[in-house]
Amino acid sequence: MRIMVTGATGNVGTAVLSRLQQAVREQQQSPQSGDPVSIAGIARTVPDTSLEPYDGVDWHAIDIGADDSRDALDAALTGVDAVVHLAWAIQPNRDEAAMHRTNVTGTANVLRAAAAAGVRHVVCASSVGAYSPSDKGTRRDESWPTGGIDSSHYSRHKAEQEGLLDAFEHDHPEIRVARLRPGLIFQDQAGSEIGRYFLGPLVPKVILGRIPLPIVPIPDAFVFQAVHASDVADAYWRVVEQRAAGAFNVAAEPELTPERVADLLGARRIIGMPVRLLRWIVGGSWALGLQRTDPGWIDMAAQCPVMDTARARNELGWEARSSSREAMGAVLAGLRSGRGHTGSPKLYPRSE
Repeated sequence: MRIMVTGATGNVGTAVLSRLQQAVREQQQSPQSGDPVSIAGIARTVPDTSLEPYDGVDWHAIDIGADDSRDALDAALTGVDAVVHLAWAIQPNRDEAAMHRTNVTGTANVLRAAAAAGVRHVVCASSVGAYSPSDKGTRRDESWPTGGIDSSHYSRHKAEQEGLLDAFEHDHPEIRVARLRPGLIFQDQAGSEIGRYFLGPLVPKVILGRIPLPIVPIPDAFVFQAVHASDVADAYWRVVEQRAAGAFNVAAEPELTPERVADLLGARRIIGMPVRLLRWIVGGSWALGLQRTDPGWIDMAAQCPVMDTARARNELGWEARSSSREAMGAVLAGLRSGRGHTGSPKLYPRSE
């Protein structure tokens, strides 16, 4: 079985490669256990192939959103059995057209190439951010509408991507299509990248969770879910291995409430800040270039549903090995230290 991973050098892509490499080793130890697994990867910039998990991968340097990517994608996907499509841009968030080119046009290009190459299984990275707004009191399963949240570019693009997948399923019933909708995906090796993408150089990161804070203002509506990157990677492998189709919510327990986040940050007291006030502060500091999180992320945190993950557990046999608290604790440690992956053009450590 030949598996192609797009966006293979990022936070999730690197974790998925690690899980696929594990599958390769397991298959080599027990050849009778199934078809041999081979791995290919697509990224704009090829990583250091002397380092794990990028070694042993057939690499293709392709900008999937480019107008001239058609021939390269067709060639790369020839002979591929399953595509795991992870490529996504969240920066530069001041240039939505550039992000849309990767996120939506890039997805359309990969889907077209997959159909042309005769790929049998397409597995796509969707998100909790694709869902329409919901209260936090009721867990939502995969049937909840994927209309997105209008004020968030990330959510709008994820909703558009869901529409592309719906149309692709309709037009190509012979191809099995799966989509994973994870919560926030954390690991310590993503600390440097997350710090660059969401905080920027002016925001101190070394104190996060290290110096006890007297007060942390967090809106009461900020109830969200997280999952460790290695657990998400395992869910992707299970979908590929089982040739599963449909949508799967993926998140660890427990959900992260303001109280739990404050505890992880070492806060002595929390204050329920109004969402509108926090949005104004974040929007103003973003407009001034003081930090890199645009206010749409505040709207997502306040409006995204809390997901029911029973389908992933029941149909895939998937369970998160790390709790949501452990996943967030890992990324806080990574943010403090600036940890990353030396071989990745996306995850490089802060000192590089």
